[in-house]
Amino acid sequence: MALLSGGTRADPRTPPALPGLAPPFFGTAVVGGGGRTEAIDAYGDVVGLWAPGPAGRSLIYNPAARQAAGSVPAGTGIVARMPSGRGTVPLWRAESVTQRYLPRTNVLRTVARLRGNRAVVVRSVGGPRSARADRRWLGQAQPLGAGAPGWARAMHRRSLLVLRALTDRRTGAVAAGAREGWAYVWPRDASAAAIALASAGYRAEARRVVRFLLGLDLDAAARFRGTGEPVADRGPQGDAAGWVGAAARAAGLPAPRGAPSWNARTDYQEGDAGDYLGNALASTAADRDRRQREQGIAEAFGGPDGLTRRAGDPGSGVDSAAAWAVRPFRLHSLFPLARRTLLRLTARSTRYGIVPSEDWGGGDDPWTAPTAWTAWSLAALANAEPGRFRGTALRDRRAALRLVADLRRAATPLGLLPERVDAHTGVPRSTTPLAWSHAFAILALRELWPGKARPGR
Repeated sequence: MALLSGGTRADPRTPPALPGLAPPFFGTAVVGGGGRTEAIDAYGDVVGLWAPGPAGRSLIYNPAARQAAGSVPAGTGIVARMPSGRGTVPLWRAESVTQRYLPRTNVLRTVARLRGNRAVVVRSVGGPRSARADRRWLGQAQPLGAGAPGWARAMHRRSLLVLRALTDRRTGAVAAGAREGWAYVWPRDASAAAIALASAGYRAEARRVVRFLLGLDLDAAARFRGTGEPVADRGPQGDAAGWVGAAARAAGLPAPRGAPSWNARTDYQEGDAGDYLGNALASTAADRDRRQREQGIAEAFGGPDGLTRRAGDPGSGVDSAAAWAVRPFRLHSLFPLARRTLLRLTARSTRYGIVPSEDWGGGDDPWTAPTAWTAWSLAALANAEPGRFRGTALRDRRAALRLVADLRRAATPLGLLPERVDAHTGVPRSTTPLAWSHAFAILALRELWPGKARPGR
């Protein structure tokens, strides 16, 4: 731990960031098409590299702990340089740096300027063929429906391309993010990606993801390598089997049988083991007497403000996982409690979204995945009401639109969603992009502006 502390004079120091940009060696973009995968920082440097797929072997050692401590050595990864006087300097020494993706691709272009010199760095995996392949793949998506604004269509396209980059095209292993420590498969995150891909018309890709998940021993660990091997540092979580079942149904595959274990396990917040709302909701997927189970959840987790995080503990505060009662698990008798929960959390949202729950102990930074899944379920509640643009339905839709606008503000200039952002500035504070957040963004946008369905591939 001392090596990663950044607390002694002997530690290396991360070079200073340019104004308004993330520090060097903090990945803020992903490049790839489901094979070799690169994380790129704001200065065009390759700061993470995985092969043969996004959840494969890490070829650049850049620990998240060093990134947080500001102690990343200046020679980490593949550093882009530009002319300066008699030599060259890294791009973080330039006067200005800008980035953009080539339209409808995962090909990233970085431009730096220094004393009249201009340097252009283009990162792709596979050369010019990458751009053509990305555009061809994106053209197969079912578009958003009429009335969707241009920014929503752009968010939808970029989110699909993020899932393309983070999903192994051979095996279906979905990496949570292109960052050391996140380049693993969490069953819950990967299942959300499969549901989003199926919703957008990518049935073959969704089935590949689900088949990978069905081959995992979900009782072995919380996360898995791209080979299917469990990562033994964290115990199994109580929502995994339920999410895999939901993904299987969305992809048109048989769901696993049997009631999953959820009591006394960790949940999506990855704290101490307990009896948590999200795990209880996910576990209903395989329950034969769902009505009785829904009633049990209402009694154990219901409170005056909605559904609380811990069973029998009203003081634990309401939990955004209540959204899962609406989508994807569709527990109709819990809709009123879920609505109450989500509207309470939305009323307290920042410019960049919400925190996961009222008892959240991780600071004030908003998290994009809970913001997006709350928007998805509120939009679904609005669509389920008889008068879609009146009364309760209008209130739910407006709340969903507000959260999607928060997501838009939380996105980077490249359109990528960080795991969380600074509550005051919106600057990324963690893994960028996060597959889970982009999956829920796709689902929220498609619920708000449903398109005309056409046969999936």
